[in-house]
Order: sequence, then structure tokens, then C-alpha cells
Amino acid sequence: MNFTADRLILFGATGDLAQRMLLPSLCALDNDGLLPQDLRIVGTARSELDDNGYRQFARKALETYMPTDRRGKMAEFLNRLTYQPLDATTLEGYRELAAKADGGKTGTAIFLSTAPSLFEPTITGLRHAGLTEGNARIGLEKPLGTNLATSCEINDAVASAFPESRIFRIDHYLGKETVQNLLALRFANILFEPIWNANYIEHVQITVAETVGLESRVGYYDGSGALRDMVQNHMLQLLALVCMEPPTSFDATAVRDEKVKVLRALRKTEVTETVTGQYRAGAIDGKAVPGYDEELGKDSDTETFVALRAHVDNWRWKSVPFYLRTGKRLPKRITEIVVQFRDVPYSIFANRGAHTKPNRLVIGIQPRENIQLSLMAKMPGLDREGIRLRRVPLDIAMPDAFTGTHRRIAYERLLLDLIEGDQTLFVRRDEVEAQWEWIDAIRAGWAEASRAPRTYTAGSWGPTAAIALAERDGVSWHDD
Repeated sequence: MNFTADRLILFGATGDLAQRMLLPSLCALDNDGLLPQDLRIVGTARSELDDNGYRQFARKALETYMPTDRRGKMAEFLNRLTYQPLDATTLEGYRELAAKADGGKTGTAIFLSTAPSLFEPTITGLRHAGLTEGNARIGLEKPLGTNLATSCEINDAVASAFPESRIFRIDHYLGKETVQNLLALRFANILFEPIWNANYIEHVQITVAETVGLESRVGYYDGSGALRDMVQNHMLQLLALVCMEPPTSFDATAVRDEKVKVLRALRKTEVTETVTGQYRAGAIDGKAVPGYDEELGKDSDTETFVALRAHVDNWRWKSVPFYLRTGKRLPKRITEIVVQFRDVPYSIFANRGAHTKPNRLVIGIQPRENIQLSLMAKMPGLDREGIRLRRVPLDIAMPDAFTGTHRRIAYERLLLDLIEGDQTLFVRRDEVEAQWEWIDAIRAGWAEASRAPRTYTAGSWGPTAAIALAERDGVSWHDD
């Protein structure tokens, strides 16, 4: 049964994600009049704070991370907040948390922004306090395990207290406007969908590049690596959206049914189709930065870069390679999808000295949200020495196309959907497990082949082997 929650419990309410994303997102939604009028927000974490102490904590976070023009109703938002200290690993305190939430009239939404190791004891505590009963739903922040087995353990624990219809697994990339616009681009325009297949598309590239190093994630990242941290969730979700068949409607079941079909159609990627790397000292934006081993303080075989070639074995994508690339300490921060179309089968301009280049669609997700379609056009002139053709971009910058609208944090959409009960942009259990099954096979191949990451200089585009991975197919990475 669907319902709009009038209670929201935030676990990890004093953590980095809460300060940077969750509290600013909720405050922005309140400022725009989108939160239910009677919604109360209960924060909980280990920190010993009372209600006023947490409101002061939240005020500081909002003043630090939230644009000034979106803080118009900050005082009213802060009045929604209460706080209950809690050690999630023991049953003590959960009944006090339940009393603080006070049940509400319509139902409770719970958001777990904690370490995965705390998920199971937290579920136990919630059940002990009666917070899983009646109208209650739960949102789970990644990572959901470190492999298929641990993911199943977490999912089993959550499923013991909540049915799938009330479990909201978050991948914040799905809350980004440009990611959602990919669906609009494909399924709301007759121009694209008829040619969105192997007959017209030569290859697809997906890049998620970061300039940062470990920063505050030392403990987590060294036990994870780029494949599990980025490819398993964000990049495979982008791949699924690019490759999915048209759903029958834009609702949770229809959209996620089509995504999981793509994930199950992924061919096992061989070790020779992957490249791993680990950055060494170099320079980012002209500033010297240390290598991964220096930041970590020890040697490690954790990959900070991975590039791979994937295939989706179905009729639509037969023989179309998908090149995925992600890494830390790369030259620039960018997330984009590049759809490379095939060249025209025959050029009528060849006898006039003109050469065509294939059309290309670039979907920028961050930091710029834009869609660029490059077309061939004739350059002005009398053409006495032959026709000249040039690739011309049609560029749609999303902020320019929709002036007067706020650029929303992805969590704004996801938190609002959690409160209102719309699962369309959340990940279903069978999706998560299909993703882990594919990732685990890659990691098993690395282990069997004793694959160690190659080194690359910080500020470069990764190991040279990543360039060779694409170039042996006649493909160049899109580094413009």
C-alpha cells in the first residue's frame, strides 16, 4: 500500500553524507514547499546531542554546504528536526528512538546512511522497537555488500523485516537530472529510438573520472577499489539505462524489469578485456599530489583505475562493444556517456575530396549537464577546390535550456520519492545481485590470473594499456 510518510528517521545523521547532501536536500525541498506539512525528521547517530544541539549542528551544515538563495525557510526546516542518540549495534535506545518518532499518522520512512556492517543490527533494533511494523519503508545507502554473498546477507536481513515493495536501495546517480533525461531522450523522441541499436551504433563509452584521491575514504576504499566502488553500481546502472528495451510505462516495475534484463544479458568479461591501474605521484591542476601508496601509507594491490570492454548479448546490441572507464586522480572530473554512431554507408562527397565523420551523441552528467549531438555540415565557400565538410555540434546545456529552475541535488529527488513511496529511481534486489554476479566473475578472473594494477601518473588518463584496450578495436577514448 502506498503512503506519504509523515516521519523520516535518518540514521548516520551526523555523518559526512548527512551534512553535505541529506540535510541540504531536505531543506531545499522544504524551501520549495515540497515536503509534507506534518513531516517530522528524527536524526540518530552515536553523537550525544539533544534536539537543540542537533539543530545547531544542522544549521552549520546548511550554512556550509547549501546555496544562500535556497535557505529562505531554514528556520522552519530546523524546527522539523529532533534527535535521539543511539548505538546501532545494541538494542538499547531503539525504543526511545521509536518514542521520539512517535509513530505518526500515515507512516515512517527510514534512511540508513551507515556502514554496511551496521545494517543487520539496525534491522534487528528496528524490529525490536516495532519500527518495521505497519506503514514503514526503508532506504539503504550503498555499498550493499562487497560481493554477491555479502549482498545477499544484507538483503536477506532487510527482507526479514520489510517486503520488497517497501525497500528503497539508493544509487544517487539515478537521481541526477541528466541520467533521467537519458530516458526522455530515448523514449520521448522518434528521432533516436529507431536507430538505437547495433545497426546504427558502432560503440558506446561510459566514463566516470575523478580528480580526487583517497581524501576521507581511506579505510573503505582500500577494501573496495574502483571496480566495486564505481562500476558495480553507478556505471552498470548507466549501462542498463542506455541498453534497456522500451518499458511499457514509466513506473517502478516496468522500468526495473527492463534494466534487469540488460544486466542478465551481460557477457562474462575476460581478463584480457580489462585494465587496472593505481596512481602514483603527479600533478592535478598544476598542483603536486602524492601517489596512492603514499596516501595509504603502505603498499596495496587495490585498483584506483579500471577500464573494460563489455558486451550485452541480445538482438539489439549484438557485437556492439561498451567501453567503461573510471578512476581517481585523472586529469578532470567528468561523467559522460558517448554514443558513437556508424558512418554513412556511402559518401556522395568522396569524389569532391570531402570526408565524412560518424555522428556522435555525448550526454554529459557531471560537472556540466548537457547533451551534444555532432552532425556533418558543409563549410561555407565556393568549393572551387572541393567541398569541405566539418563536424558541427548541436549543444544543449541543460541549465540554459531550462532557465529559472534550480539545479537540484540528486538526493532531493530520491528523498522525496522515498517519502512519497515511488520506487522508479531505486534499485531492485535482482538488479543488485545481477550486478554483483558480473563483478564477482571479473574479480575471480583477476585473482586466477594474479592480476596486479599497473601504475599511472596522477593527472594522466590511466595506464597506457587502457588506450590500447580501445585502440585495438579502432576506437579512441573521448577525452575532449
